Amino acid sequence: MPKAGSQTVSDSRVRTAPVVRRPPAPERSQMIQHSLERMTRLKVLGKSPTGAYLRFGEWSWGRLPQSLTTLGPAQAYGRLMNTLVRLQGNRTQYHGTFFFRNRPELELICRLARPHGGHSSLRMAVVACSNGAEVYSIMSAVRSSQPSMKVVMQAMDISRDVVEAAREGVYSFGVSKLVHEAILDRMTEDEVEKVFDRDGHQLRVKPWIKEGIAWHVGDAFDPGIVDTLGQQDLVVANRFLCHMEPMAAERCLRNLARLVDPGGYLFVSGVDLDVRTKVAKDLGWKPVDDLMEEIHDGDQSLRVSWPWKYWGLEPLDKSRPDWRVRYASAFQLLSKD
Repeated sequence: MPKAGSQTVSDSRVRTAPVVRRPPAPERSQMIQHSLERMTRLKVLGKSPTGAYLRFGEWSWGRLPQSLTTLGPAQAYGRLMNTLVRLQGNRTQYHGTFFFRNRPELELICRLARPHGGHSSLRMAVVACSNGAEVYSIMSAVRSSQPSMKVVMQAMDISRDVVEAAREGVYSFGVSKLVHEAILDRMTEDEVEKVFDRDGHQLRVKPWIKEGIAWHVGDAFDPGIVDTLGQQDLVVANRFLCHMEPMAAERCLRNLARLVDPGGYLFVSGVDLDVRTKVAKDLGWKPVDDLMEEIHDGDQSLRVSWPWKYWGLEPLDKSRPDWRVRYASAFQLLSKD
């Protein structure tokens, strides 16, 4: 019997608060991704409100002082906007390039090219070589730092026009009509004199830089690429995978990794970081820590484009648990997969 003055509560009146279970982090991320994808597909009177919002956001961002855009809330907003930009698609292949585009990257290539284990030769490949600016920049840097080393370079691009221009090695000041960039703008006058022989208004790459380069027209998706180019000690596949849809970029990157001999190196900047991180983790690539941050920030044309262009490169964020893999532009491939 209950004590006097006490109250009894019928079991039927007892209410238990519902348990709200929060989805695990990967599931939450996927839900957000799907919501953003729906936003980018939405059309009002045939036009995308997301596109208008992004254009306004870019206009506003460009008028903020840099001291504000580097703060945490602004960076979080930028990451969200860049996700929307990348989900919009509208990607297209582009051959724009520069000589001496990323100097820390060139320095790391030279460091990795130093003779080791008794080897005095180096096999290299540049995929998506465009009009040759990157190829000649690398050859100039490596041969200047290792004059006694034998360097054999395989250079490939899908466009026959740019391969033929690269093979000729003749350039001029101003904007290139072929790649629509002022490709010499990042060179000093001393570097121009070192790399080129002047021929009137034209500049010809010097023979000691051109020696040992084989030029190919080919597709980076081709499963026979290893037969075409051969196994390499160092492969450079920079700044073209970003122009592909993520699934295609992943397939292409896995194919290119087959070019690298075990223990060799792969340079791959200018790529969707989610794609590169996934492939690197799946295949067990070892990130090269040397000059990592300098290389990440070494190509300002990629850095200043973030977050409003799909090829823009996000700021390096060391709070991420996977930051070393995510932000490395060079990897050592220790085994074949």
